[in-house]
Amino acid sequence: MAPTDAGAERRTDLIVSTLGDAFAPLMKADPTAFRGKYRKMASDPHAFYRGTACLFYADVTGDGEHGGDPFSDERSGRIWVHGDLHVENFGTYLNSDGRLVFDVNDFDEAYLGRFVWDLQRFAASLALVGWQKALPEDDVRRLIGRYLRAYLAQVDEYRRSDEDDFALHLDNTEGPIHAALVDARQQRRAELLDANTHRSEGSRVFLDDRSVRRLGQAERRTVERAYALYLESIPEDRRSDRALFYDLRDVVGKSGFGIGSAGLPAYNLLIEGASQALDNDVILSMKQANVPAISRFVDTSAVESYFQHEGHRTVVSQRALQVHTDPLLGFTEVDGTGYVVAEVSPYEVDLDWRDLTEPDDIAHVVDLLGRATAKIHCASDEDSDQDLVDFQVEEAIAASLEGRRREFTSWVTDFGLSYADQVRDDHELFVRAFREGRIGVSST
Repeated sequence: MAPTDAGAERRTDLIVSTLGDAFAPLMKADPTAFRGKYRKMASDPHAFYRGTACLFYADVTGDGEHGGDPFSDERSGRIWVHGDLHVENFGTYLNSDGRLVFDVNDFDEAYLGRFVWDLQRFAASLALVGWQKALPEDDVRRLIGRYLRAYLAQVDEYRRSDEDDFALHLDNTEGPIHAALVDARQQRRAELLDANTHRSEGSRVFLDDRSVRRLGQAERRTVERAYALYLESIPEDRRSDRALFYDLRDVVGKSGFGIGSAGLPAYNLLIEGASQALDNDVILSMKQANVPAISRFVDTSAVESYFQHEGHRTVVSQRALQVHTDPLLGFTEVDGTGYVVAEVSPYEVDLDWRDLTEPDDIAHVVDLLGRATAKIHCASDEDSDQDLVDFQVEEAIAASLEGRRREFTSWVTDFGLSYADQVRDDHELFVRAFREGRIGVSST
């Protein structure tokens, strides 16, 4: 139901102020990038939802209709969470063991928080996608329920077994997720390199196009120092012992990122790979890390001292949530600001929802996404390398929900549908405010 005029104005004010608090420095630094970000967000309610994790946490931590959590306790309310879990934040990657894995991706918003928040955020995302596909509400309810039951079943599997290395891969998947893994397997590093570089005097260098800029000498030296610092952040057991690996070949400034990274300074670095063969070169992304949305709405006093900066926080979070991360994942800083460094991998293929139209097909997918969500939660506990979560997450979640699983499933499902309605109203208010110039950057 659309809000009244007075209610719409109050909600618009909240949207404007929340986005301003989260993004004002970045909007000021690069208004053009944010104009592009906001135009993408204006395209449909789910795109708006993807770009407004800050608004979601303002709501779920507030006193309004969507605030409150009757299930998390002291332990399950303080675990590693993804922070921005929606249906499009899943895809393939090549892990440190050389295996193609389908998993959650994009850990920019990862932080410590309540286990229910990832599930609520995914449920609302699934409800939005279901609405855009014109699925009946009963079908959407069943899909959210399947996702939650798959999540809880995988939590129970962790409780029964000492095996904490569960993964979705080519041998245990089917349907669209298996197809994404097959697609990833057919990708070639040479094609990625040819799309981004050219050969000059026997070596590769980056192509000069609209998405990159050449650096002056001073900025180049700054990036080179940051790169040397990054190399120290790679764990000893993941460092290559090849003499030429990591030799820096070329550096460019980079732009043109998606909704979540608008306005964040970034560089692409071309380094020597496993050999001097030109098709083994590796592209790294060095991107400024942002403040996670959750941290704006929770008490951070016991957490922030653990991290050197936001780049360190992002990498520690990803290593906690993924058992076998990209072996090139690391962090550095530029002028005191944290950056995340990771490979631009040819083996990353996102789950494509465009052809997922029938409830039965979507059901098989959400079963696996529920298991993948449980994996990141249950991997990030006392068995991981960090010590911020020093208990078994699966036991904490089970204790929080003992005797209340049906109630919990209904509660998250109701939230997902209700919050999706809120997002659709918010999207309309956002578009109007953006067109009126109230969001912080002009729409023209």
